[in-house]
Amino acid sequence: MKPEDTLAVYDARVEDYVAMGAALKERPDLDAFMARLPEEAHVLDLGCGPGFSAALMVARGFAVDAVDGSAGMVARASAQPGVQARQARFEEISGAEVYDGVWANFSLLHAPRGELPGHLARLHRALKPGGWLHLGMKLGEGEGPDSIGRFYSYYSEDELEHLLADAGFEIAGRRVSRGKGLSGDASEFIVLLAQAIPVAATTG
Repeated sequence: MKPEDTLAVYDARVEDYVAMGAALKERPDLDAFMARLPEEAHVLDLGCGPGFSAALMVARGFAVDAVDGSAGMVARASAQPGVQARQARFEEISGAEVYDGVWANFSLLHAPRGELPGHLARLHRALKPGGWLHLGMKLGEGEGPDSIGRFYSYYSEDELEHLLADAGFEIAGRRVSRGKGLSGDASEFIVLLAQAIPVAATTG
């Protein structure tokens, strides 16, 4: 599968995603994430979707860089109050010590398994020392298309723990649950809150 195949699904189903009401389910996780951040924090919303979480963070007084690979989602997010979204893919995230927090809510699960370590390392570099990462992923094994044609990578809890540790993150919170997404299929997922440990601290 090409990344464009997954993006085409999101482009075609923007309003279905909006109607799903995901923002309400995600609010407790977003509140927990925002509570860790300083006032006027600079946040990267990686895979911002229709921009509901970005709008809530803007309303909180944060400066939010909202990015998504889907042009349709970017257009919808840019219509949210105070949100300026742009189209970008995971590998296009650059910069060092830019953000106080990264909100990666069920976005990186669309990256091939072999690419996730590089993406996590890139996010660690983009975060200020002690910055926070919210990571939502699906639990399971392997990778491949779901029932509506989106590419997914699945991980065990242990795998994610090791990947985050290898990238320089220390896990501070987790939640495992089960729910339905855009496809309507129920699946198990995990939400992790992790802190970026300074490189000097990780290397000893």
